Amino acid sequence: MKSRFFVLSLLSVIILCTYASQPVGTLQRDTIQGVPCVVYLPYNYAERAEKGTNFPCLYLQHGMFGSENDWTQQGHLLHWMDSLLREDMIAEMVVVMPDNFLGSIPPAERRRLMSAPNVTPDGQPFSTEKGAAHWRKLTREQEQGFEMSGYWEEHFPLFMAEVEQRYSVDNNSKSRAIAGLSMGGFHTMHVSHFLVGTFDYIGLFSPVILPRVAPDLVGEMPLPEGPYRTAGFDKQVAYSSPAYNDWMNDLRQLSQMPPLYWIAIGRDDFLYTQLQDYRKWLELNSFEYTYYETDGGHTWQNWQDYLCHFLKTCFTRIW
Repeated sequence: MKSRFFVLSLLSVIILCTYASQPVGTLQRDTIQGVPCVVYLPYNYAERAEKGTNFPCLYLQHGMFGSENDWTQQGHLLHWMDSLLREDMIAEMVVVMPDNFLGSIPPAERRRLMSAPNVTPDGQPFSTEKGAAHWRKLTREQEQGFEMSGYWEEHFPLFMAEVEQRYSVDNNSKSRAIAGLSMGGFHTMHVSHFLVGTFDYIGLFSPVILPRVAPDLVGEMPLPEGPYRTAGFDKQVAYSSPAYNDWMNDLRQLSQMPPLYWIAIGRDDFLYTQLQDYRKWLELNSFEYTYYETDGGHTWQNWQDYLCHFLKTCFTRIW
């Protein structure tokens, strides 16, 4: 009995030591184009980069009222990346997680906002802990106004150019992926069609689809005739931001490439109906995409699941 216990104990120690000695990635903080970021770097990145190794890059975006810390603190990205790499289920990659909310605000306005008194619109103090509810000093409507202004999409090329200058990543579409949850899915959708042909891998997790109409409405462009027209997609609204104008034709052009266009949502998600309308529009326009539907709603449990599935599909054209 003692001998058996000893053997089992020894085997456990060996397994733990083997697991602990497996290569793991690292996280580091950075500021790119004035935007706070958390960056995941593969095992032994610095030494390999010095020898000329370039990695593919995933731009991973958070949701509304989130921050650059969300995917690591609530999404446990480091755990999932290392676990999937140990099982040889995903490609090694750099993952850039920007604060896409602050990235949506022009620099001068950003400085003014962050230096403003730390109180809510009704005069109550905000939590001083970053990541707590309302720490950004804005109401939901105010934040949505910035998020859907088009500024982040328009300036994403500058952000991406600095990433590619600073980090050892390849600068071709086969080595670029972009994904995001909720409002980050909104940014992902509009960055990817605004920069047609820039990303071969596009992931929308419980995404917001359409930008706000008012006060940017300046005209309407009807959709071509089809077998049906769905609510919210029976016209194209013209916006003041070029990032949102002509997005339907951008998607038609994108469908000719085509990228891996990966969409996921839970059946109880409050964005479910809007996304089904979007899917109908994609199918009406012969746009190929992958769809993954789960139980549940707008939750981190779902988004972690979506991330793991999406990671397994990324960079298969070079891996």
